[in-house]
Amino acid sequence: MSVKRRGWYPPPVDKPTLRRHCLRIWRTLEREALAQQLVEVLLPWLAAGGFQEILLYHPLPHELDLLALRERYPARYYLPKVAGEELSVHPFGPLAPGPYGLLEPTTPPVDPGVLELVVVPGLAFDREGYRLGHGKGYYDRFLAGVRATTLGVVPEALLLAALPRDPWDVPVAHLATERGVWGVR
Repeated sequence: MSVKRRGWYPPPVDKPTLRRHCLRIWRTLEREALAQQLVEVLLPWLAAGGFQEILLYHPLPHELDLLALRERYPARYYLPKVAGEELSVHPFGPLAPGPYGLLEPTTPPVDPGVLELVVVPGLAFDREGYRLGHGKGYYDRFLAGVRATTLGVVPEALLLAALPRDPWDVPVAHLATERGVWGVR
């Protein structure tokens, strides 16, 4: 006999369904408080790593806003910008609306080789560092060629045991939640 529990249902198996499921979870989270907790967790980790060239991201409404790191941790910060099918890297500066409603930098691009750390958002991550994004593949293409340390940031509620994977998916090297930072590979 099967017992149906409130709020429980079999986990989604395909990425589009899983994306919708994760977005529902994001809407229930206290994102501002989680972002503040994550900044506190990241500060000692960043200092221990001595990172000075950091790619952040400008958050979508459902993502964690970690831009406060700029005031708390001294480094040179960059933001990604959609450039055709790729992401380009730009020094933090004036922002303007870009494709998909993201605010993007208007500064000239720089060589991604300057980066020491790439902070990667996601709808969800799994414990092996694989990311569920929005399905456009920008971060996977970018991460495939980057030499910097990679850090996925995600609320503990969206750190899953496993995610469906495609051959082009690129895992991050570290994960951070409000509970801590650890290496995954």
